[in-house]
Amino acid sequence: MRTLVETPPRLRWAAAVLAAAAWGVAAAFWTPRGPLTTAQALWSMVISAGVGFGAGRATRSRWAILATPFAYAISLEIARADVTGPSVDLPHPSPFGVIAVVAGRGLHGLLALFPMALAAAYGCGLRRRRGRLLAGALTAILALIAVAVAVPARTPGVPGGVADLTLVDANGHRLRLMIRGQDPARPVLLYVPGAPGGSEIGLMRTHLSALESHFVVATLDRRGGGGSYPALDPTSTMTPQDSVADILAVTDYLRSRFQRDRIVLLAHSGGSLLGALAARQHPEKYSAYVGTGQAVDLEASDQLFYDDIRAWAGTAGHPEVVRALERQGRPPYRDFWSYEPFLLYANQAYAQRPPSFELGVPEYTLVQRAHTLNALMDTWAALYPREQDLDLRREVTELAVPAYFVQGENEMRGLSVPFGEWYEQLRAPAKRLVTIPGGGHRAIFEEPDRFVAALTGLVGS
Repeated sequence: MRTLVETPPRLRWAAAVLAAAAWGVAAAFWTPRGPLTTAQALWSMVISAGVGFGAGRATRSRWAILATPFAYAISLEIARADVTGPSVDLPHPSPFGVIAVVAGRGLHGLLALFPMALAAAYGCGLRRRRGRLLAGALTAILALIAVAVAVPARTPGVPGGVADLTLVDANGHRLRLMIRGQDPARPVLLYVPGAPGGSEIGLMRTHLSALESHFVVATLDRRGGGGSYPALDPTSTMTPQDSVADILAVTDYLRSRFQRDRIVLLAHSGGSLLGALAARQHPEKYSAYVGTGQAVDLEASDQLFYDDIRAWAGTAGHPEVVRALERQGRPPYRDFWSYEPFLLYANQAYAQRPPSFELGVPEYTLVQRAHTLNALMDTWAALYPREQDLDLRREVTELAVPAYFVQGENEMRGLSVPFGEWYEQLRAPAKRLVTIPGGGHRAIFEEPDRFVAALTGLVGS
């Protein structure tokens, strides 16, 4: 009679821990910043649950509930050590630092460590009634999370028109593009959003839907932002030149798809710095360039921001802000965290309206919403320091296409001063500046009706 030899416990433990560690290494290469897409999130949950259940089944020990996620987390952190950005760096003691931990490692833990630990509990066998009830409740929560994560992004239809939420291949990157218009025969307008890593797809549809009767409006998620956050890595290729090339590639996609020789290029804030460069490099692709909240020279702007925020903090009773600015010195800075006071206090210093992300729209998946600020922080850290040498006063002295600008009356001094200098010297076949009364830096969204009237008055349709 043949006797079955049971695998020694140490070997079973070694196999369980090794499987979890191997999955952590694989996840570090597959999703170095955690699951960023719906598919990545769901597969992460499934694979993690499988690894956890196998570990619990092999060891038959409740210690697997802790040991397996621990092995995964340690191997993940080691394997992605060369990946940089606030969402994966060591925690930073600041408001944005807390967000980075919660939306970065916290979300990753919810989508990987939680199902792994729960499945390990099932695998090792639940004997106590209280434990089975708790596991059942946690399983229900996990199922609800999976259902919520699985809801795809979409944009509401336009009867007789075009309404598309798509991914475009641009220089090896897959960039998200929302295209909407009531009449596909109308002129095509490409909108390039502002801050690095920011997404304004929701804002464009909810605030500027009136444009859809005049244009086929294509709204880009720049590389690193919104639905284009997964395209951020490798950050070594995240340069201003690469960003301009992305705009040109998306322009060519739209020209080809809608059979247009030229399209209108509209760009806001940080995106306008790149948009102006794109229009200068390839004017044959554009019928007009329109800048709003126009950026010209980031270093010069940040020097003014520093002075104005420091003066505001001194008179508004925020000595801690004054101390923080004095401690870090004047810009430019090499890391994201040094710019945090600008992001936190510039709106107050300049009496600007608080920005809105407009995330509660179907164009964003749950995962994209959760990553909103991490996308901004990671992309800012990768791109913003590399944009410090750009100065349109030097690099774009002339445009071969009509150059129009729609600026808010209350634009921040840090941007309005360099813009005024550039606008005066800029040469173009046609040049015009429209000022929106009461509008600030985001006049495009603060005063949408006035903005639409100004834009259609400039470029027509």
